[in-house]
Amino acid sequence: MTADTNLLPQPARRMDVLRPHFFASLGAKIAAMDAAGMDVIRLDEGAPDMPPAPPIIEALSRSAALPDRHSYQLHRGTSALRRAWADMYARVYGVMIDPEQNVLPLLGTKEGIFHLPQAYIDPGEGVLIPDPGYISYTRGTLFVGGVPHYYPLLPERAYLPDLQAIPDETIRQAKLMWLNYPSNPTGATATREFFAEAVEFARRHKLLLCHDAAYTQVTFDGEPSPSILAAPGALDVAVEFNTLSKSHNMAGWRVGALVGHAEVVRKLFVLKTNADSSHFLPIMEAAVEAMQGDQRWLSARNEVYRQRRDIVVDGLRRIGVDVVPPKASLYVWAPVPKGWQSVTFVTTALEQAQVSLTPGDMFGVNGEGYIRIALTAPIRRVSEAMERLERWLHR
Repeated sequence: MTADTNLLPQPARRMDVLRPHFFASLGAKIAAMDAAGMDVIRLDEGAPDMPPAPPIIEALSRSAALPDRHSYQLHRGTSALRRAWADMYARVYGVMIDPEQNVLPLLGTKEGIFHLPQAYIDPGEGVLIPDPGYISYTRGTLFVGGVPHYYPLLPERAYLPDLQAIPDETIRQAKLMWLNYPSNPTGATATREFFAEAVEFARRHKLLLCHDAAYTQVTFDGEPSPSILAAPGALDVAVEFNTLSKSHNMAGWRVGALVGHAEVVRKLFVLKTNADSSHFLPIMEAAVEAMQGDQRWLSARNEVYRQRRDIVVDGLRRIGVDVVPPKASLYVWAPVPKGWQSVTFVTTALEQAQVSLTPGDMFGVNGEGYIRIALTAPIRRVSEAMERLERWLHR
């Protein structure tokens, strides 16, 4: 039965800038296909399909069984959780931070990315956003009346921005700049030298530099990608969003953190005290185990991702698509075959090959002509997906 909306007031105008997320509508379509007996292989969403290490799950289970673990917690989480983030930054990235001043636990980084403009952007103020880039940078900006200013990420620059090419007038209108390496969707990585350049750029123009570091521990060369906070002077102008969703296969657990400039941490903390009530304590205790326990399992996990990456790259080359294998992230970013547009290719692949991919233009104007393939299905399913695409295109 449909409710009568005429009896309600109009929604706030700010809701006009939001749309249902791409993956929500895609999921509904795939559910209908599954119900009709089709076997869809999903290589679209960047949701890790492998579980966390057993000690992490055991820590959650032990804690949840205790009778005193079920009440509200402090908004900043436990001191043990903040120390675990600081210890991981020292061990993995060589960055020394104060767990009491420079760390704010988040309910996953997506909510922090969406909330941060509410703390820093007034209507009409600008935000520098990569194109192609994660859609939440734009949605969070628009929701507060901010103005997105897109800077291009191009293959000829290995998807690193040309900071000197950003117009002075655009920079003057901006207060905040987003970076994301390893990149979603391109899989590109950034060097320490680039991060040093970006920090100096932010200092010169008095920008808040925000780095989305979700994929820094999903790498294929044995070393984590660098943290922007390792750049000289970064703690004066920068914050980093990090998450266990990708690094430790804990996407549904919603454990992230804002790390960096103490004043930005304080401002977002104030906002979040009005928006949520922190984590479930057993999840915090399991997150401590994730960051402080034996980390050797991550190398084996990354090797599985590398094998999947190679299957995708080889399959794309068989259908005539030239692609650069990414060094990190959960994605292969590839041009569509000649004669196709992104959405048309992805829609037809789903309908005719039952393989679900993500169109590049979802990530911005510069994503047109590309697709993103997520390495988030078992090896046999990834192999089958590439075989289906090859049969479909070559029939």
